[in-house]
Amino acid sequence: MTVSSIPNLMPASVPSFKNTEQFHHAIRTQLTHDIEVLFAYAELPSPLIDACRYVMTGQGKAVRPLLVASVFASVTDSSQINNDASDVEERLQSSDAADFVDPTDLTDDTLSDELESLLENDSDYDMCRRAALAVELLHTYSLVHDDLPCMDDDELRRGQPTCHIAFDEATALLAGDVLQTLAFEVLTVEMPTFAHFDADIASQLLAVFAPRARRMVSGQMLDLNAEAKEDISQNELEAIHRDKTGALIEAAMLMGGICAGATALQRMALQDCAQHIGLAFQVQDDILDVTTSTDTLGKPAGSDEKLDKSTYVKLMGVENAKTYAQSLFDEGRTAIVRELSNNKENDALLALIQWLWARKK
Repeated sequence: MTVSSIPNLMPASVPSFKNTEQFHHAIRTQLTHDIEVLFAYAELPSPLIDACRYVMTGQGKAVRPLLVASVFASVTDSSQINNDASDVEERLQSSDAADFVDPTDLTDDTLSDELESLLENDSDYDMCRRAALAVELLHTYSLVHDDLPCMDDDELRRGQPTCHIAFDEATALLAGDVLQTLAFEVLTVEMPTFAHFDADIASQLLAVFAPRARRMVSGQMLDLNAEAKEDISQNELEAIHRDKTGALIEAAMLMGGICAGATALQRMALQDCAQHIGLAFQVQDDILDVTTSTDTLGKPAGSDEKLDKSTYVKLMGVENAKTYAQSLFDEGRTAIVRELSNNKENDALLALIQWLWARKK
C-alpha cells in the first residue's frame, strides 16, 4: 500500500457512544486503518515493516487507545453537550410548526446524534486519533522489547509467536526502536486521511507523553531490579507499577482530555482516575497470570512465577489482591464522576472502566 493509494478523507468523525461493544469496535477499526496509513507514510524496509505490521495488528486489547478515545468522548459529552443542547433547542424551536419537537422530549440519543453532526469536521478528533496511535505504538514497542531474550524471554504474545521468534532478535529490536520513534512522530506528521495537526494541542500532548514514556522505561528497570527480592513492600511494588504500567495509562487519559479541551479540574480528575486504574490494571494482570490459562491470556500463564517477579498476588494472595483491585477501580470511577460524567448510564469512560474490571485477559 502506498500513501497515494489511501483515500484522502479528512478529518474522521468522532464515533458516538451508544454501547460499549459498538464504540470499541469503531475505535479499533479506525486504529487499524490509521496504522496502515502510518506504515504507508513511513516506508520502512523489509523485514522491518513486516515485523512492525505483525506486532501492531495482532489480537491486542487496545486498552490505551480505547482510553484516549473514551476520555475524548466523555469530556466532549460532558463539556459540550450542555452547551450545545441550548443551540439544538433553539434550532428546533425555530423550525416549522410541523417539524417542531418539544425540547423537553430530547433524549440522550438525540443529543449524541446532534453532537456527532456538530463534530463531523472537527480536527480535534483527528488529534485524538494521533494520540491513540501514539500510545499504542509506544506500548507495543515496550512489549516487543520486554519479550526479548535479554528481558523476559517470552515466546508468545497476543496469541501469536513473539516478534523475535517470528522474525529474529535483531529485527525485533529494531522494530521496537522504530515504533518508539513513530509514537512521537505521528503527533505532528502530515498524513493522508488526517487533518493538519494542531500545533498547540500537539505541544500539550508531547509535554504529557514524553515524561511518561520515560517513566515507563524507568519502571521496567525497577521491575527487573525487584526480581527475586523477598522483602519488597507494597509501597515499593506500587512505585514500580505507577511507572511501568500506570504512566502510559496516565498519558492515554490525559491526552484524550487535552484533545477534547478538558478544563484544569477535569484534567486533575483524569489524573486521579488514571493513577487508580493504572494500579488496578497491574493488580489484575498479576491475578490473571495465576488464575487464567495461556490460551485465554494469549501469552504464557505463570510467567511471573517463572521469572520470580514481585507481584501483588505474591505479596497479598489472590483474594486480597482481588479486593484491592476492586477498591482501586471504585476509586477511579469516583474520581471522574465528580467532574465528567453527566450520564452515568451512557458514558464512554465509565463503560470502559467497567469493561476493564470484567476482563479475563
